Amino acid sequence: MTNGLARAAVRFRPASFAGTFLALLFASAVVTACGVLLQTGLTATVRPDRYADAPIVVAADQQVRMEVVHGKRPDTISQTLPERARLDASLTAVVAAVPGVGQARPDSAFPVSAGRSGLPGLAGLTGRGWAALGIAPGERLTEGRAPADGELVLDAASARAAHLAPGASLTVDTPVATASYRISGLAEAQPGRATAWFSDGTADRISGHPGRIDALAVRPAPGTDPAALADALRRALDEKARTEQAPAKEVQVTTGQQRGTVEQPALLAAKDVLAGIGGSFGGTATMVAVFVLAGTIALATGQRAREFALLRTIGATPRQIRRSIAAEAVLIAPVAAAIGVLPGLALARWWFGELVTRGAVPAGVSLDTGPLPLLVSVAACTATALAAGLVAARHSSRLRPTQALGEAETGPGTPGPVRAVIGALFTAGAVALAVAAANVAGATAANLALGVVLCFLVAVGLLGPWLVRGAVGLVGVLLRAAGASASLAADNARASSRRLASAAVPIVMVTAFCGTLLFLQSSLDHAASVQVREGLKADRVVTAGAAPGLPADMVGRATGLPGVEAAIGLLPTGLVYSSSGALGTANAQAVDGDPAAVAKVLDLGVTSGSPADLARAVDTIALDDLLAESLHVKVGQRAAFWLGDGTRVEPTVVAIYRRGLGFGQALLPRAAVVAHTDSPYSTRLLVAQTSGTDGTAVSKALSGLAPAGLSVTGRQDYAAQADQDRELNGWANKVMAGVLAGFAALTAANTLVMTVLDRRREIALLRLAGSTRRQVRSMLRWEALLIAAIGLVTGAAIAWTTLTPITRVLTSAAPHVPLTSALLLGGAATLLCLAATALPGRALLRTRPTTAL
Repeated sequence: MTNGLARAAVRFRPASFAGTFLALLFASAVVTACGVLLQTGLTATVRPDRYADAPIVVAADQQVRMEVVHGKRPDTISQTLPERARLDASLTAVVAAVPGVGQARPDSAFPVSAGRSGLPGLAGLTGRGWAALGIAPGERLTEGRAPADGELVLDAASARAAHLAPGASLTVDTPVATASYRISGLAEAQPGRATAWFSDGTADRISGHPGRIDALAVRPAPGTDPAALADALRRALDEKARTEQAPAKEVQVTTGQQRGTVEQPALLAAKDVLAGIGGSFGGTATMVAVFVLAGTIALATGQRAREFALLRTIGATPRQIRRSIAAEAVLIAPVAAAIGVLPGLALARWWFGELVTRGAVPAGVSLDTGPLPLLVSVAACTATALAAGLVAARHSSRLRPTQALGEAETGPGTPGPVRAVIGALFTAGAVALAVAAANVAGATAANLALGVVLCFLVAVGLLGPWLVRGAVGLVGVLLRAAGASASLAADNARASSRRLASAAVPIVMVTAFCGTLLFLQSSLDHAASVQVREGLKADRVVTAGAAPGLPADMVGRATGLPGVEAAIGLLPTGLVYSSSGALGTANAQAVDGDPAAVAKVLDLGVTSGSPADLARAVDTIALDDLLAESLHVKVGQRAAFWLGDGTRVEPTVVAIYRRGLGFGQALLPRAAVVAHTDSPYSTRLLVAQTSGTDGTAVSKALSGLAPAGLSVTGRQDYAAQADQDRELNGWANKVMAGVLAGFAALTAANTLVMTVLDRRREIALLRLAGSTRRQVRSMLRWEALLIAAIGLVTGAAIAWTTLTPITRVLTSAAPHVPLTSALLLGGAATLLCLAATALPGRALLRTRPTTAL
């Protein structure tokens, strides 16, 4: 009987299940998209290209690992390094000595440029040692001979583009100096890989990281099994690590697809990005989906109270009603969720493609659309539908038949005290988390934002009827003064507060989540922009164009120009630090030049110490106040970091400053980091002019230092470019806000349509009582405006309560809410409510009142 009732209900009353079907479809799409990105982040690989002919590659671990204790169990946490970690070159002899090794060829790459020569195609070259020639498939010497000291071999494609031949001279900017080299030969390189090969000794000297190599490409001797040789190499390297008391995991022996990760270390960062979107954001989106789905199903089940009452009247037991609802969920949910998988896959493909386009994911990575996320999505939506339906029907199924019929006519009464108590507890928890966020370090405060929003949303879902009644009580006088339709809308809202609350909660969700994500980003961007505009004192800013960076001697030559008072180069890098049992990354700048000149080009808002003291020693550092607070250090104390390549350092803090959002969280001497970066070139040169100097003349002189590809801008242009860079960095937050907003908006529209269509008897009675179509439409519009107002005000209050303590910690200011964004969000929510009530309302008004009754 139970299954028959369920099948009959779905077959003959499909409109009753349309709203539930759409909600399940939308939820499945969001969960599927996030699950596919998470799975891709866990399984992503890149096919080896350069190391395709080397079955074994020995490389350094590209992650910092640290053991922490959670409770009684130790756990290992990791953080991807911002720069490439390298091996000690002495490992070449150790690996070559292992029995079965045929070749062990050291491979190392460093950026060089021949841009100042003015020849086409030579602005960005990759420098390598001569021993690396032949590691990649197809690499071979085609003309001339191997390079000696002071010589190089150029790839044939670049030589043809620049009209160069063996015997010609070429001036090259290297990480350590600018020098002229004679071309001793030409070689075939991989397509699109402009390369210059130097003698091994020269390459080691000019690479910027002497004594270090990127990897060792190992080929087994004839007849040696690569897998067995890889195991032998691991044992040999572990033994060497034990002998030297070094961490064994710092050196890794890779085979198969793992070689692609060595070739492209950016894959690890990309996997973190994908796992973060699919895991962290996906978890949030899944919770929101479950929350909204449960509310929609509860609304749909509650609207069938009259049907359940009639079933109870003719003898159906509470158990039979509950089993019928469970059977309906099993019939509808898998189908709706399975259909939702298709738009979810489309969303995941678009999202993934955008990440590849923006360089966050290497081009060789493929989206993993395996079956697991799809099955999890269908199972999660089905389980949620089943649980929500059973909970919603529990009340109706337990009533006596006469009580059920009476409640079906009058609607459910005021929610019980248990719901009120739980809602009050969640409200108190949200406030407690918001207060805690105001008293912790920046990163922890930002992490608490999600908890604050979720607690508030659960509280709103539980306390919604009281919230609506309170809002109607506040604006009821104004609505009654606005006319009969507005007064009727106020009375309906007061009498049907639970129904109105179901429609308002999705609007609250849209406003709260989008407001938090968007306006947190806008607050950080605004604070950074203000810091740049107030702190940049340099009159001219020089940036590199197509070249990998500014020439190594650029600072010294710029300082000697007429009219230049001070010049400082900035080399961007990254640091890894440990705080509160977690690993984090900080963006840093290395100062190229005299640190005493920093104050002439930058006003960092120093609160203690002086950046000029960076000149005292290599192991010194200046920190942003938020980072210093996270590390619990002051001026004169040592702070523990890992440099970009994983080298452990403990520099002395010489200064603490406020403007870290605009100019980086740390400043270090260039000598401290130059050997630990991928590109040891400064990317910006900040120049202060002497008083009364002609700025045009200074700009012309700076351009003449290295005319090819250099850009000389003023202070305002630099600030505008910095704003544009931050705009690109905030893209991820905007997309996440858009996904949540789109899902919540569709759900809100679906809920509003379901709510209006369920009122056909009420609207028919109003028509029979003498109300005109125009009056009914006006009433619906006022109700839509009331729902929008309640949702927007409540959501804005949640977002503001969440953001205020966090932005106070991160920016020392209140949240920055752009008026355009706020109006767009409010206008969109209002139009959504008006459209989602007007369209079904017009459809109901086309039916005769007697027919509707």
